[in-house]
Amino acid sequence: MVEAASDKFVVVVDDTKLVSGLGGSGLAMPVEVVQFCWKYNLIRLQELFKEEGVDAKLRVDESGKPYVTDNSNYIVDLYFKTPIRDANAAGAEISSLEGVVEHGLFLNMATSVIIAGKTGVEVKEK
Repeated sequence: MVEAASDKFVVVVDDTKLVSGLGGSGLAMPVEVVQFCWKYNLIRLQELFKEEGVDAKLRVDESGKPYVTDNSNYIVDLYFKTPIRDANAAGAEISSLEGVVEHGLFLNMATSVIIAGKTGVEVKEK
């Protein structure tokens, strides 16, 4: 939510973060959900992205209890086996689910991206 309220959103990455598509990397894409219906949303998210081979898991802390955000919500992590075909459509579908607070796609939010690589630093502006 901080990103949406900001005048500028600058992303700083190294060149290993540059990909041709979102998903399929084995890394988690978080979806923040209200506690009341976390299991229902986990199942819905799993079903929504079954063609991408998603594995949806409740994030837990080191003691095995559900991780609780600073807003008292849970996180469902999505692990995509293949890239998301249409990230904008996926983001809209995730956001439309009742009980979803936010997702980690951060689409069309960055005003600048600073990329560090072996040949130096590159800055891309929106």
